[in-house]
Amino acid sequence: MLLDCTIGRKGFLTYLKSLGGSNIVKIVPSNGDASGSRVADKRLKVVCGANTSYLENMAWVGEKTPLTLCDIRVSPSNSVSPNLGALELSDALTRVLPFTANEDTRPILQCVLFKVQDGKLSLVSADGYRLAVMKLDFDGDEGQVLVNRDELRGVTSALRRARRVRLGFEKSGDGLEGMSLLLDTELIRYDWRGCAGNFPDYEKLIPADFASRASFDTNEALKAVSSLKVIADSRTYAIDLIIGDGKVIMANTDDKGETEITADTTGEPVKVRLDGGYLADALRACGGMVELKLSDAKSPMLFTAPDYELVVMPMLTPESQKPKDEAKAEEPAEAVETPAEAVPEDEAEKVQAVAEAEAITKADKPKPKKRGKVKEPVAVA
Repeated sequence: MLLDCTIGRKGFLTYLKSLGGSNIVKIVPSNGDASGSRVADKRLKVVCGANTSYLENMAWVGEKTPLTLCDIRVSPSNSVSPNLGALELSDALTRVLPFTANEDTRPILQCVLFKVQDGKLSLVSADGYRLAVMKLDFDGDEGQVLVNRDELRGVTSALRRARRVRLGFEKSGDGLEGMSLLLDTELIRYDWRGCAGNFPDYEKLIPADFASRASFDTNEALKAVSSLKVIADSRTYAIDLIIGDGKVIMANTDDKGETEITADTTGEPVKVRLDGGYLADALRACGGMVELKLSDAKSPMLFTAPDYELVVMPMLTPESQKPKDEAKAEEPAEAVETPAEAVPEDEAEKVQAVAEAEAITKADKPKPKKRGKVKEPVAVA
């Protein structure tokens, strides 16, 4: 929206980049010095150097142009009293956005939950297989709102250029869809209207009891994952992690190769299998030193870094489903999908929250998204 005119964003940006002769662009309503048709119709007069153009209302807007729910207001004199670091918020968004769902059938899991409680801002995302939680110190009123991930992706780079940031909530009705997330910088105010629905009770998904722990460098681990990916038979591949004795061994499930990295390990030795792409995503999101905590080969595993937690479901194997005293770590096993009824009752209770998301209210007109390749590990939901 520009001066009461609706303009297609992508077309308008392309047009601005094509202008030459000056770095100053003047935009005003068309007035009396234009031709009769330009005055009669709702148009914008754009002046840049020697270029003068008249943009009609709804320019670059077609039948398939998606409409967003984000209002951006630009002002050269916006006074901001910060309550967050701009780089901190940008980094936090970068670490939770990859773990949102791609499927349109789960609109709630396509959102990021912003929740303020007890002086902390929590950013939470989940896709049914993984759950990411990032916490930041926050000075502001408590509240929560769901924002679609597609409306947040572009703001991560913009925040890196902002000097001051203030985040807050504004109520405009009942339920999360009646809340708006306000984000002020020196020049721009972002106003995201909340999505309808209820986010799962994510705190139930975070495991608390562990039998094994390993602390290691994510850079070394990523190199190991990359070397195994190159020799994998397909783009989707599984990796076995064998943790214990001061090291983490990563191996292809088809015995094509393995690599070893040094780690600080405690507890019982354990072998667990997970999707290689999920492992790489987790390592990149954590960065630096990461601590991996596990209870057994079939329960959710927890990656932790300062102020960051990432829960990842392992891939179940015939070996992992045996009673503990019957399992033999030296026997390789192929990954299998296990029906929901095979999940132990205590684990079913832990994962119930994300499962609820699939039956949650159908959000208002979810936008079409690019569909990614469906992963095949055993899901949380």
